[in-house]
Amino acid sequence: MEDKLTTSEMPRPDQPAWRTHSLARIQAVPWLMFIGMLAVAAWLGWKAFGPSEFGDPLATSLVAFEKQNTLTVFSAELAPVVASDDSRMFGMIQSRQVAVIPARVDYRLDLSKVGPERLQWDQATRTLEVQLPALVIGRPNLDEARAQYLREGIWITRDAQGDLTRKNTQLAEQQAATQAANPALMAIARGAAKDAIRQNLAIPLKVAGFGDVTVNVHFDGEPVK
Repeated sequence: MEDKLTTSEMPRPDQPAWRTHSLARIQAVPWLMFIGMLAVAAWLGWKAFGPSEFGDPLATSLVAFEKQNTLTVFSAELAPVVASDDSRMFGMIQSRQVAVIPARVDYRLDLSKVGPERLQWDQATRTLEVQLPALVIGRPNLDEARAQYLREGIWITRDAQGDLTRKNTQLAEQQAATQAANPALMAIARGAAKDAIRQNLAIPLKVAGFGDVTVNVHFDGEPVK
């Protein structure tokens, strides 16, 4: 016996349209969630890397400085040549030691001294002026393991040798500090410092959304170009 569908059981013409709209809504949910997540990610990225609330490039620059209190900008390798004499037994025993002691001296910037008063931003030209404090010359680091000694004397006692070595070490440290303050080395160190500061500020400013900016750096006492 053939089954028959009643009128209530027959599909209505509006049923396919209803199902299509429902399917479209169901398929749209993941896409809406995905777009929403993109929007949230973009907003978070803008908050993290975009310009500050007031668009202040000085604040961005200071944050870049806060990440490192001191910055070593240059290191000089020096080789002081020093000599010391020793006399014992009322001058009857004379000895002399000549030493070449390699030394390294670091030139550092104290970034903790760089505050907003040392920064100036020109919005029209997108230029940041930076005034740096004087370089700090570190204490010479003597490499006595590579030192070379030349000793003169008929008889050099152990005590005399120890005294001669200590004297030459002190002299080498003093001489290295004097050499490190040489105007030629200071000029090289200042140039390296300026290059380092330009790079340390230009990149964060660009990432923060200020685009390509010009960073001019000068030290205390130098004319502003």
